[in-house]
Amino acid sequence: GAPGDVNSNVLVARSTGDAQLDKAVWQWLSWDKNQKTKEQIESLLQNGKHKELRDRLCCRLTFGTAGLRSAMGAGFCYINDLTVIQSTQGIYKYLERNFSDFKQRGFVVGYDTRGQVTSNCSSKKLAKLTAAVLLAKDVLVYFFSTYVPTPFVPYAVQQLGAVAGVMITASHNRKEDNGYKVYWENGAQITSPHDKEIIKCIEECVEPWNDSWNENLVDTSPLRQDPLKKICDSYMEDLKKICYHRELNMQTSLKFVHTSFHGVGHDYVQLAFKAFGFQPPIPVPEQKDPDPDFSTVKCPNPEEGESVLELSLRLAEKEDARIVVATDPDADRLAVAEQQENGCWKVFTGNELAALFGWWMFSHWKESCSQDADVRNVYMLATTVSSKILRAIALKEGFHFEETLPGFKWIGTRVKNLLDNGKEVLFAFEESIGFMCGTSVLDKDGVSAAVVIAEMAAYLQGQSLTLAQKLVDIYETYGYHISKTSYFLCYDPPTIKRIFERLRNFDGPQSYPKCCGAYNILHVRDVTTGYDSSQLNKKSVLPVSKSSQMIMFTFQNGCVATLRTSGTEPKIKYYAEMCALPGHSDRSVLEEELQKLIEALIENFLEPDKNGLTWRSA
Repeated sequence: GAPGDVNSNVLVARSTGDAQLDKAVWQWLSWDKNQKTKEQIESLLQNGKHKELRDRLCCRLTFGTAGLRSAMGAGFCYINDLTVIQSTQGIYKYLERNFSDFKQRGFVVGYDTRGQVTSNCSSKKLAKLTAAVLLAKDVLVYFFSTYVPTPFVPYAVQQLGAVAGVMITASHNRKEDNGYKVYWENGAQITSPHDKEIIKCIEECVEPWNDSWNENLVDTSPLRQDPLKKICDSYMEDLKKICYHRELNMQTSLKFVHTSFHGVGHDYVQLAFKAFGFQPPIPVPEQKDPDPDFSTVKCPNPEEGESVLELSLRLAEKEDARIVVATDPDADRLAVAEQQENGCWKVFTGNELAALFGWWMFSHWKESCSQDADVRNVYMLATTVSSKILRAIALKEGFHFEETLPGFKWIGTRVKNLLDNGKEVLFAFEESIGFMCGTSVLDKDGVSAAVVIAEMAAYLQGQSLTLAQKLVDIYETYGYHISKTSYFLCYDPPTIKRIFERLRNFDGPQSYPKCCGAYNILHVRDVTTGYDSSQLNKKSVLPVSKSSQMIMFTFQNGCVATLRTSGTEPKIKYYAEMCALPGHSDRSVLEEELQKLIEALIENFLEPDKNGLTWRSA
């Protein structure tokens, strides 16, 4: 029945006075079979909360840097049973058009341990519904029987020859969020145009099909397979390809603490250490088991540093363990802390860890490569907001360094392309502690990164060096790269737009700033619009990314700074780095200069007070 029909739903007789909203309400109430989320909408309707109804029902989820990500709860722009069913129906339609052998090759479904009681919503349930939509259409579905790290999904897609896969996760976001991450047959996250096309397909079939709600299909359908054992064994075997000092690992006296941040990481990191010959790392008992409330941390993001690593650092001191490795809740990112001689802990930034990984992966390539191996065939990659330290190492050592847009989906896609063209890729990273060591997984992977760092620390201990000392050594050799990344929170999209539009029309229409406080600007690259003042044709070499805001400034003093919006959270992020040539090693001078420049950047370009931005709680 149409909105207002007596038999469709009694409540809809209360028209909201807005035809579009009436239709959306009617659709929700007639389609949603989850009592809790259905009641959320009914209650808003009964209480006349039309603005909130509009916010929840009159917009759709869109693909950001990591697929669909939003809060759990009722509404077409939230993550819930209905929107996951709709998204999967759209994906089914799109894959059916693109692959004649889709049903035989199959589809991978994985999930983390998130959940929200008030919406009767959990990652596992959303994964079951994802599988149900496909099983009902006679598609072979590889559905993991328990939670897995995010990297297991892209790994499984490649190993099993599936056409695509989905991971239900919101990674390190706050506990209210969940997400739907889509991987293509190449084992990389989808990029445009796939995302746009899938959204079109979702809009073509928004009404749930008959069997889409049948989450029991996962237990009853003969087309459902459990890839857990095969994929886990194969992953651990492949991991050994980047293990270089097994004997040393077996004998080391170094002790490690691992925290899995209430997420999926514990079992898998234990297995990875075993694969490398290590004693198992000491787990943080309060954080070892899955907990959708993340009850011991104010936010489940290991990037926040010492404040969220409190329990692991105290345990490490008690156990006399010098190294702490922390995987985020879906185990695709890694934080590392090391106790220094004076007893204090150093929490490494993503950029510092990348310097260590880059040095490590290259020096082992050099040691183990054949006589006729060509260093010019070797590649490392980073996203454009990440440190340029790999560029400095590449210039000195003769391999290639490439940059991509922010988001690991761009790295994964490019790496696959390089591999298909016979190139060798050793390492790739993004500064937000996302690392890809080797190419078994074409996405960031905290499990492999954790055990590689452990091996590196054990090896360096044999040379009486700490990770921190080795880092200084790398900077002395290749030039200091001092960087800082932080963010402001802004919950008002028009404010964000205004900040960036002001920069595009700074000294008049279509003219970017020529200086920032006392600092002269040499070049501006606007990735949103595709403008780049450093190119002859003024066009950016990176693909344009219209859906998000991003402007980069190169200063006369050699500093590179970027302002951009987050693809997964309500943040304006800023990144800045000073790069010095080898031998120009007065670190304190560089740090002071960088700090002053960042202050100027914030004051002149972001204007936090005027724009009501919330500072990151340091």
